[in-house]
Amino acid sequence: MIGKSKKHIIHSAEDNVLDIDKKDIEQYLSEVKEAVENGRYRLDRNARRQDNISLFLDYVIDEAKAKESILSLTAMDFSDILQNEHKGFEHEKLYVFGKDVTLLERNGTEEKTVSLYIKFNKLENCFVIVISFHEQKYPLTYYFK
Repeated sequence: MIGKSKKHIIHSAEDNVLDIDKKDIEQYLSEVKEAVENGRYRLDRNARRQDNISLFLDYVIDEAKAKESILSLTAMDFSDILQNEHKGFEHEKLYVFGKDVTLLERNGTEEKTVSLYIKFNKLENCFVIVISFHEQKYPLTYYFK
C-alpha cells in the first residue's frame, strides 16, 4: 500500500509481529529523553557489557558525550524492538537505535565516524537502562529510512 506509515517488527524471541509507527517511536524516545535529562538512567558498563566498556577505552568519549548522543536520537534512528530474554523479564521490550557520531581515537590522531548500537530498556517506573552503547558489529536496518 502506498503511503503506509506502519512497519512490522519481529520480536526475535517469539516471532510475534508488531504494528508500530513513527509516532510510537517518537513517544518512546520522548520518555527516554526525559528520563535521561533528569538523571533517571544508567549506562551499563559491567563485566557482561565489555563492548560498552571498549567504546570508552577506544575513543575519547565520556558520560556527557554519551548523554548528548542519546538526546540527539530521532525516530529515523530506530531499528528494532527485541524481547528481553532474561528469565523473569520476558515481558520487557528492548528498543534498538543506531547513531553515527564523530569520535577521536584514543590511541591515534584521527577523528572517526563511529556507528553506534544503542539498546534501551525503559522500565515501568520510567527509569532507563542503556543496555548497549557500543560500535555496531554489523550494519543496522532502519525502519523509517
